[in-house]
Amino acid sequence: MPNNKKDTPFTFPQAHSTVLPDPSTFFSQNLVSPLPTNSFFQNWVLNNGDNQEYIHPYLIKPSNSSLSISYPSRSANSAVIYQAFNPDLTITSADNKIKQSSNKKHTISSYTDLSVTVDMPSSNMSFPLVRGSPYVTVRVTEPTHISISTIHAILFVTPLDPSLTKYSFTLNNSQTWIIYASSPIFLTRGRDTSEITSERSFSGIIRLALWPDSDTKYEAILDKYSSCYPVSGDAVLREPFFMEYKWEKEGSGGDLLLLAHPLHVNLLSKHGVTVLDDFKYNSIDGELVGVVGDSWLLEADPVSVTWHSTKGVKEESRDEIVSALLKDVDGLNSSGITQTNSYFYGKLIARAARLALIAEEVFFYEVIPKVVKFLKETIEPWLEGTYNGNGFLYDGKWGGIITKLGSTDTGGDFGFGIYNDHHFHLGYFLYAIAVLAKIDPAWGRKYKAQAYSIMEDFMNLSTRSNSNYTRLRCFDFYKLHSWAAGLTEFNDGRNQESTSEAVGAYYSAALMGMAYGDANLVAIGSTLTAFEILATQMWWHVKEGGNLYEEEFTRENRVVGVLWSNKRDSGLWFASAERRECRLGIQLLPVLPISEILFSDVEYVKDLVEWTLPAISDGTGEGWKGFLYALQGVYDNEGALEKIRRLNGFDDGNSLTNLLWWIHTRGGGDE
Repeated sequence: MPNNKKDTPFTFPQAHSTVLPDPSTFFSQNLVSPLPTNSFFQNWVLNNGDNQEYIHPYLIKPSNSSLSISYPSRSANSAVIYQAFNPDLTITSADNKIKQSSNKKHTISSYTDLSVTVDMPSSNMSFPLVRGSPYVTVRVTEPTHISISTIHAILFVTPLDPSLTKYSFTLNNSQTWIIYASSPIFLTRGRDTSEITSERSFSGIIRLALWPDSDTKYEAILDKYSSCYPVSGDAVLREPFFMEYKWEKEGSGGDLLLLAHPLHVNLLSKHGVTVLDDFKYNSIDGELVGVVGDSWLLEADPVSVTWHSTKGVKEESRDEIVSALLKDVDGLNSSGITQTNSYFYGKLIARAARLALIAEEVFFYEVIPKVVKFLKETIEPWLEGTYNGNGFLYDGKWGGIITKLGSTDTGGDFGFGIYNDHHFHLGYFLYAIAVLAKIDPAWGRKYKAQAYSIMEDFMNLSTRSNSNYTRLRCFDFYKLHSWAAGLTEFNDGRNQESTSEAVGAYYSAALMGMAYGDANLVAIGSTLTAFEILATQMWWHVKEGGNLYEEEFTRENRVVGVLWSNKRDSGLWFASAERRECRLGIQLLPVLPISEILFSDVEYVKDLVEWTLPAISDGTGEGWKGFLYALQGVYDNEGALEKIRRLNGFDDGNSLTNLLWWIHTRGGGDE
């Protein structure tokens, strides 16, 4: 699939943000905007740049002149699972340690979809860090005395090859590490039992790998693939529902050994690769297994993106939906809108757009003109920059859209101005735009450039330096899902709460492609939707008896609240873990036709609903109840319908019409 195309490039008015950090501090001057704002190494370019990030299977933490590596231990209870960082190994220049004079910062000299290269000029070291590598590779660019230290005690240092190019060292925390060198390196343990140094200066390649098991088969495998190392990796959306990983490698030849997480393993084509099922590393994302090959091909089951439900509304249910539709459409009033927050505004217009599509599905076209009028009056001011109190701006510093409110307040629009939640907010706008462009193609043509600009903020596939927007701002090519938190430093890395809104964003982009007759956009949006759904079902949906997470956590939870790169949290940003109805609802809203696929496992849905129901009380908001009952309708139409009819309020992005449409288009247990 080639890059997204649009007729004429468009940017919103120039932003002059007072809250955005300067992106130039840690990035090499050779790297120009647009720069990433939700990347897997984001902590390394924010503030002091020295917080850890998870580069499977290691937590990595850079400083000015050293890099620390942790094979993290994991702790779990009923509320949270997290990986603890301990600097098991720290590598630097012994010369620099003696001088204690360098204030040079580390530099990100290059990055790709699957890799980042961290340079440390003061230590003559460069680290091409590739995701999923069981080795940490170090290029020592000038003759340097190497120092490898640890917070543990080093019990043994053992040369394992007469050429002095391979050593093992065992720590008092029971870890054993292997070091490979491209030429002889003379390592000794000094008086300090927590440090190894090289007696002579060294230049060349060093590779460090945890020996994860005392079984000699692990050593043999690490030996076999130690001389060939990856330096970068790209992900290519080659055709619909396929993703190819392609790595660049160096060294003395041979095949690459990398690690796959459980979703990779489920999707991996075995053609051209060898899966080493008995070569494993631990991970918070499930066991990582070895895969040998210079490229991987991942294939997801096709997802059908449709405007309407797949089963349609039964004739006997039509009147009830039409009755609700008349009331909901009658309540649309653009002149009464006081909402300025871009997230809630997006939900408001997407809710109205749902009404138009439901009207189509039940063949009640009379109300559509009023919905169209409302959508035009509410969307156009944002596209034309005339909405009072807020609007879209273009930030050239990082290459993206921010809002007027977000440009002066880090908390404005939930942090949209520092690149939080972009796919959530803009996904709602895209949905409304797609529906309006479908119904009124002339309007769609008039605002096509603005529509594509909004889409490309989070779904640009270009790698060109002259692109207006960074490449796939939120989507993580290795994890196969999105991250929501932008330019904020977190100890646990990136995070995402609402998977359903992420799914909805890519789904909405695909719908926009359908509205504009853009087959390429349909393919890209559908493909990202498919991967996002699979990752959600893998890591957020916690199934009874599952073995991905610890039993204590699995027993008490049926859905993750906030998923971090380095943590699983039962709590939410806006509610405690005890608010199970909120945890369910934030993973379902907005209710769309694509929700059928996201929650296609009826057994899991029933388990999730029954887990949530005891949390309902007199104080539970009607909006959250609506989402719970919607899922109940997947397996119990009549019971859910009765409850929905009694609701006296709805989430601001939902409506009685939408819930009735959902219930009356389910097969459930009544078929």
